[in-house]
Amino acid sequence: MTRQSISLTPPNDAWLVAQVESSEYSSKSDVVNDLIRKARVAERETQFIRAKLIEAEQSGFVTPDREELLAKIKSKRKSVTDGNV
Repeated sequence: MTRQSISLTPPNDAWLVAQVESSEYSSKSDVVNDLIRKARVAERETQFIRAKLIEAEQSGFVTPDREELLAKIKSKRKSVTDGNV
């Protein structure tokens, strides 16, 4: 695992310490790694939504009805958040 040295503001350090003290995480590194994982998932979701919007714009917004489209997007989003895309 790569070792990093970072500087934190006092409020951010206090928040990290509180997360570890809550027993949700075993170390500050665990907290930071979890935050990065969540940011990566959010980035994949954003990229997916952006791609769908571009696709819709280029197609002239001719799509299935609202319910079908919503079901398809939710299904794809679940795949993205599960890391299957």
